[in-house]
Amino acid sequence: MKKMLVALSALLAAALCLDAAAQPGRFDAVQIKTTKLSANIYMLEGEGGNIGVSAGEDGVFLIDDQFAPLTDRILAAIKAISGKPVRFILNTHWHFDHTGGNENHGKAGVVIIAQDNVRKRLTVRQMIDYFKKSYGPMPPSALPVITFADTVTFHMNGDVATTFHAPHAHTDGDVIVHFRNANIVHMGDVYFSFMYPFVDVGTGGSVKGMIAATDRVLRMTDDNTKIIPGHGPLSNKRELAAYRDMLAKVSGRIEQLIKSGKNLQQVITAQPTHEFDAVWGNGFLKPDQFVEVVYTSLAPRKK
Repeated sequence: MKKMLVALSALLAAALCLDAAAQPGRFDAVQIKTTKLSANIYMLEGEGGNIGVSAGEDGVFLIDDQFAPLTDRILAAIKAISGKPVRFILNTHWHFDHTGGNENHGKAGVVIIAQDNVRKRLTVRQMIDYFKKSYGPMPPSALPVITFADTVTFHMNGDVATTFHAPHAHTDGDVIVHFRNANIVHMGDVYFSFMYPFVDVGTGGSVKGMIAATDRVLRMTDDNTKIIPGHGPLSNKRELAAYRDMLAKVSGRIEQLIKSGKNLQQVITAQPTHEFDAVWGNGFLKPDQFVEVVYTSLAPRKK
């Protein structure tokens, strides 16, 4: 598990912090791992956000598409599952490790779908303040052609995939997908399994929104639900509840420290994540970095 988390953290760091196109050969060794979750639903892991796949007689429906250089390998993995074409791609949010393949798929005629704010962000250059890195804008062929404000439902391959907006969670455009018949949920980057999550405060994310979205998923799931995180291994309700408990306790402690007048360095020194570091602190964000992200989310904005 530890080796896997180290690898995952390295992948996500590269995904968010570096310019993929400027690194020749970076993706050469990436392999796509396929995990079958039900008769028609699969999880693909490569580099970037975990991909959900619904494949059957109605065609293929993808949730996220990682990076452009991986499109052919992703399509090869899908072909091993189904001979049907990819018809739809749903972007769970705007980050390029989840939308990087949009242009390739859009040029191939795939219909790209996302929450309203995702298209808005992909049409102009975006900055992830924490990493001091900018991205985009995406070309027209990479943009979602169907957008929605709150919910959209897919009726495909014998299942009903209810998709809903999670406001101000990881970003301002996150969506969560619930395959009702298969009892599978794809949470995008609202959930990082076994690692501290990144909250993109600069593009509308908030730790309180992350908790609210997690609470909603916990209410609709049971002990048999399979949960696909944005990053990390396949998960379940028990592990998601532990994640929610961690988010709530750490953010509550940091909020109290802020109210008592503590600055960022003083909050970091107080080690509000200490009891959780052994489980959650070996991933992409180290404990002090996670504290900084949560502090930024909770501290009053300077006018």
